[in-house]
Amino acid sequence: MSVADIVEDVRARGEEAVREWAVKLDGVEPARAIAGGELPVDAVRTLAGRVRRFHEAQRPRDVRLEIEPGVELERRWAPLDSVGIYVPRGLVSTLVMCAVPAQAAGVGRLVVVTPPAGASLVAAAAELLGIGEVWAVGGAQAIAGLAYVHRVDKIVGPGNPYVNEAKLLVSRDVAIDLPAGPSEVVVVLGRGGDRRIAELEVAAQAEHGHEAVCEIVDGTDLEAALARVEELAPEHVVLLGEAETLAGRIRNAGAVFVGESSPVASGDYATGGNHVLPTGRWARSTGGLGLETFMKPVTVQRLSADGLALVRRTVEALAAVEGMTAHAAAVQR
Repeated sequence: MSVADIVEDVRARGEEAVREWAVKLDGVEPARAIAGGELPVDAVRTLAGRVRRFHEAQRPRDVRLEIEPGVELERRWAPLDSVGIYVPRGLVSTLVMCAVPAQAAGVGRLVVVTPPAGASLVAAAAELLGIGEVWAVGGAQAIAGLAYVHRVDKIVGPGNPYVNEAKLLVSRDVAIDLPAGPSEVVVVLGRGGDRRIAELEVAAQAEHGHEAVCEIVDGTDLEAALARVEELAPEHVVLLGEAETLAGRIRNAGAVFVGESSPVASGDYATGGNHVLPTGRWARSTGGLGLETFMKPVTVQRLSADGLALVRRTVEALAAVEGMTAHAAAVQR
């Protein structure tokens, strides 16, 4: 049995396959999660409020421009219709990081899946956020269920290697955010930096498990330290002492924490910045979750008769060189 086997089975047989794999791997059938547990309500509300404020400020600007007389282009942003959220066991903060930006973007339907152990706590947080569809099912079968049973438009949220492999497999059929893998932190300890704080940051990331990547980089040579960060493209970078001056130059990182009073844990739980971030060097090409994760741009083009006459010669010339005779004929009106 492999992750690919599970995904393919759910693709072929749908809900029944999800049920069978859940019973086999988790020992229980998928079911709607019932809210329960000791939820820190005030903390969840506080975090949700900060996440909402920061993400609402990220709304992309619609663009409308007359390129030439009679040739008008528009690019407007629209929310996705539906999003599936994978929440690792009991990680209420991750639910907030995924669900609140989706709500701020205007997503119509949210489907949450989370492993049975801890599902009640996640359901309680979801209820507090106004989300009613929470399923107690985890692993690759949950990801495949989002793709082929619930048929959401996009799947977001971090998970273990099996979850991430499943996300990559279903990505040929449904969009995903990114394959968020083992946690990473690189602490650049520059002159004047406190090594005790650097070690606290490493210890905090190590709580995520033995696969977590934790490194303290000597920042006495700032250029060498910057090169190391850019090479690793880590999920989190912490800059201490003189290394704080590198903050504006780092390009390859999920999130940068500047100074001894900016622990990664503050971003995980409290500031409002998103903690679903790229790992495995994905920060070279993508960032963490933001409002735009839950939106898509739509391009609108409007040409008047004069505008069409203006572009016709360009179309005909390029269509001719590419051998597209029907394209050339299509601009004859």
